[in-house]
Amino acid sequence: MRVMLTSCGLETERLKDCFLSLLGKAPEYAKALFIPTAAIDADAISVLPKCMNDLLKCGVPKENIRVFDLHREMPADELKKYDILYLCGGNTAYLLGRINDSGFRHALLSYIEAGGLVLGVSAGSLIFANNLPDNLGLLDTKLSVHCADSSLIGTVSFQADHINLSNTAALLIRSVPNDVQLIDN
Repeated sequence: MRVMLTSCGLETERLKDCFLSLLGKAPEYAKALFIPTAAIDADAISVLPKCMNDLLKCGVPKENIRVFDLHREMPADELKKYDILYLCGGNTAYLLGRINDSGFRHALLSYIEAGGLVLGVSAGSLIFANNLPDNLGLLDTKLSVHCADSSLIGTVSFQADHINLSNTAALLIRSVPNDVQLIDN
């Protein structure tokens, strides 16, 4: 598993470097699937260029980024063609509903199990936690984003009822529950 959950994306050089190390290949050769589906209100829509810039500033060429809005099914074989899956923020319930209703859930979970790299931002992170019913089930705990401070930095204990992510933090999931780490600046 290579899942990086954030509040605000690649806000710091440390998060960017961590993301690039997870990518494991030269970013100029990476293909990314950018999913803005959660951005259904003006505030979330206004952040989309910053989200796209996360990939660009890492060196992923614009022509290697495909925007996909979850209005049709994407088979697991098609999803596996991408090195990066970027899930933008916005309305968590709407995003999770589209993932489940479009049949994307199976493809996404297969992609993760096969080692695909996922970068979640805000709502794109919350869908993996135990905040809503029918969540994607990677975290059997609640997750809060945009917090003033993060939970204890380092190895995360799933005995906790809640994990907090600041805007400069990321939760790295390599296997559940054994390899989950919280990093912050």
